[in-house]
Amino acid sequence: MSLASAAPSTGLPEFVTRRPGGFYRSTNPSTKLAIAALEVVAAFAVPGWFGPLLVLGAVLATAAAARRLRGLAVIALAASPIVGSILLINIFLLPGASDPIARLGPLAPTWSGLWFGLQTVLRLFAFSTAIALVYLTTAIDDLLADLARRGLGRRAVFVVGAAVQMVPRTIERAAEIVDAQRARGMDTEGRFWRRARGVVPLAAPVVFGALTEVEERTMALEARAFSAPGRQTLLRTPEDGALDRILRWAAVAALAAVVGLRIAGRLG
Repeated sequence: MSLASAAPSTGLPEFVTRRPGGFYRSTNPSTKLAIAALEVVAAFAVPGWFGPLLVLGAVLATAAAARRLRGLAVIALAASPIVGSILLINIFLLPGASDPIARLGPLAPTWSGLWFGLQTVLRLFAFSTAIALVYLTTAIDDLLADLARRGLGRRAVFVVGAAVQMVPRTIERAAEIVDAQRARGMDTEGRFWRRARGVVPLAAPVVFGALTEVEERTMALEARAFSAPGRQTLLRTPEDGALDRILRWAAVAALAAVVGLRIAGRLG
């Protein structure tokens, strides 16, 4: 049955019955979560360079096929301050390192610290991109509907949804507040010290706005019988075909195997 004929038969509008399309985006959300969990565990459990390189290569290949490389590049750019601090701390302060690259007064950067820092950064990128790919290729409504269908309580589903939507909503709210403050004459594009002075007038409305939004959302949910007993009726649930189930259980089995091999000391 086509989507065009599905909408009239259910009495629902087309935007509700429309299924996600494109490579990997049409995969069931739970399957993508299982694959991401396997990649995260493999990035940290497999020692050396092989684990994180394999995970990062798989994530980048999937993101390229799904046309989401630009989103991962933005996330990598946002993580650059953390990457820089990890490299500096390990290069100069790695305990037990005795192979200095050079002497810079009291400081001595070491080769061991450099390699360990690069491995740590690689694991960080593998972990963050694996999680980010799920977010970039999954509609939040589909994720929450799939979790609810699998028995996750409505309160837990609400917490997951609020956590996932917190960052983009905070960014959106901050942009609105910046525009409002500019309209009131605040300098947000001048010299550094002027912009630093304007952080408090921006940060306070963001925090209080977030608290107010939580209260408003809670009242709206209660008005819609959020706490009422009984099972929820879902208008739409993501498809879960045979291929999705095979991939999901294969990822779970591989995850258990990696953890078991790590505990048994076969990976190190």
